[in-house]
Amino acid sequence: MARGSAGESVLHRHLRVIESFDAWHPFLSLSEIADAAGLARSSAHRLVAELEREGLLERMPDRRYRLGVRLWEFASRTPGAVGLREIARPWLSALHERVRQHVQLGVLSGRDVLYIDRLSTRDAVLNATVIGGRIPLHASSSGLVLLAHADGGLVADVIARGLRTYTDRTIRTGAELRRELRRVRDAGYAVTDGHIHPESRGIAVPVAGPDGRVHAALGIVVPNDATATHGYVELLRRAADGIARDLAVAYRPDVDERGHGIRSLMSGSRRSLEYLESLEIDGRQ
Repeated sequence: MARGSAGESVLHRHLRVIESFDAWHPFLSLSEIADAAGLARSSAHRLVAELEREGLLERMPDRRYRLGVRLWEFASRTPGAVGLREIARPWLSALHERVRQHVQLGVLSGRDVLYIDRLSTRDAVLNATVIGGRIPLHASSSGLVLLAHADGGLVADVIARGLRTYTDRTIRTGAELRRELRRVRDAGYAVTDGHIHPESRGIAVPVAGPDGRVHAALGIVVPNDATATHGYVELLRRAADGIARDLAVAYRPDVDERGHGIRSLMSGSRRSLEYLESLEIDGRQ
């Protein structure tokens, strides 16, 4: 549905074009972009051309478009997601070795949980998440963990916008959601049995950031059977504690004067990190 541009910034209109793309629609024609963004074709043409010139969109040989590599370049500098992913990856790998199903790391993004990393196996149970994909907060175990520790205004907003149902087990009402969020806060973890697909069970725990607040959710998706959740929860908590410790070290301000620079975003050998830092310093002289 087209919307008027009155009161809407140029930046916001560009963002509407970029947001037309998702994991299920990575390649779009100009008309598809216009429809998805709610823009007139002439406006979409102008905005797409500007984004293409800046490398934020790329045109394919068949004249369709995809998100540009320059967006990935910007994203790789973001401590809130990519740095967290880098620091958490060894713990996700260790957890995956034990679970051998789906292991995923999610962060709060609006009224959704945004999955920034995920490990899986070919024969794992059905799962609806992908890296860079979103699930409504109320419907997933990771989302419930994030929402349980979010501002009360967000809870009210999620309820007011309506709760999408996936199965007959999905949380359907505001009262039900508030009860579940209290339980998650008290227990320290969330379990969703068949909330997105009857075959699948989600289990998630919070990951604390350097400031002590919940920074992310660490979750697994396993078969929705009669297996007790206690063992899974303990594995998740150990991994989440490890991520929290590594985050605290990475962002500790007394490491050196560059404590919030490249060292906080990367793992690897000290010599490699020192060399990268020297290149950065030389390039700015």
